[in-house]
Amino acid sequence: MNIDLQTPSLVFSATSLLMLAYTNRFLTIAGLTRDLINTHHTTKDGVILNQISNLQIRMDLIRKMQLFGAFSFTAAIASMLLQMFSIIPISIAAWVFIASLIFLLISLLYLVKELQLSNDALTYQLKTLKEEKTN
Repeated sequence: MNIDLQTPSLVFSATSLLMLAYTNRFLTIAGLTRDLINTHHTTKDGVILNQISNLQIRMDLIRKMQLFGAFSFTAAIASMLLQMFSIIPISIAAWVFIASLIFLLISLLYLVKELQLSNDALTYQLKTLKEEKTN
């Protein structure tokens, strides 16, 4: 496999956009969590506690998504630096780039899990609303 200096730079744009999306998801969930906590203080509704618990799990997944996204970005930079300065054989720089792709894949797998939890929570809320409407 032959990886030139431009190959790791391709990961930059994808990782940057993913990190922005992850941060937006985190900020939205953090705001929703704060609102639900304030609502719980006034209503003492157990359903809200379940929603807060789900949001805590999702925030943990987003933190892991961000962490592995940062690892991917860092490994891509390291790969480029290793190639630029020819400090070590090019094959090691290629392996570092492969590591960056693996970190990116792990980040995306956490994204899939978080999306699944998000969808499950929304499905539960819609089901509850539908049950209330029929009663």
